[in-house]
Amino acid sequence: MQVLEYLRSFLLGRTGWSRLGALLIISGAFGVFRRDVVIEVGGLDLTTLGEDAELVARIHHHLRRQKRDYRITFVAEPVCWTEVPHSRKVLARQRVRWSQGLAEVLWRHKTMVGNPRYGRIGLVVLPYYLMFELLGPVVELFGVLVVIASFALGVTNVTFALLFVAVAFGYGAFVSISALAVEEFSFHRYRRWRDLFAAVAAVVIENVGYRQMHSWWRLQGLYRAVTGRETSWGVMTRTGFGGVRVP
Repeated sequence: MQVLEYLRSFLLGRTGWSRLGALLIISGAFGVFRRDVVIEVGGLDLTTLGEDAELVARIHHHLRRQKRDYRITFVAEPVCWTEVPHSRKVLARQRVRWSQGLAEVLWRHKTMVGNPRYGRIGLVVLPYYLMFELLGPVVELFGVLVVIASFALGVTNVTFALLFVAVAFGYGAFVSISALAVEEFSFHRYRRWRDLFAAVAAVVIENVGYRQMHSWWRLQGLYRAVTGRETSWGVMTRTGFGGVRVP
């Protein structure tokens, strides 16, 4: 499921944002920056959880305010590896921090949101992250509660509800399958058939349980940001590849 998430967000999402000249996040593990630009904007801000995204947002903020030409691009070809969480506890901690970090970035650069002066960053990118990434779990979990309540009260049109669920799951599956197809035809990093079958199975089962759990973690991150909780990554356990050869 995490492989699917990264394929969707990196291979499709960030490649698309990059082509539009509207990339907001360069992950710290994979980021390379011009030294003079980083020094000019003040370097990494260690008081925020999402220091990598905050740095990119600050570069956008600074250079667009000065009306200078620049490029921030995403290279899809994998040239290095990072390790994803191996336990639910560590995964939960990571996703809570991601959500909290995003909220901090949007708050620190709120003057860009909806501001035509900052072009597509202010008018498209930041509003998108605000509405769909930060506030998305609020809408999703509220929707789940409404559906449960409507069934309990007997006011649900069952046929329409089932069709709506089929469309929602179908769209999500389409995006995930598209990401798998792009990876398969472009890079073909997962060469075993069982890996492909496992990914296709994950496309189906991630919608029941995992997605809702993920939304709950993101909601916790938003709550921590709103209430001003202390920003700390905590312990992110690493296990290594364990002798497994990675192509």
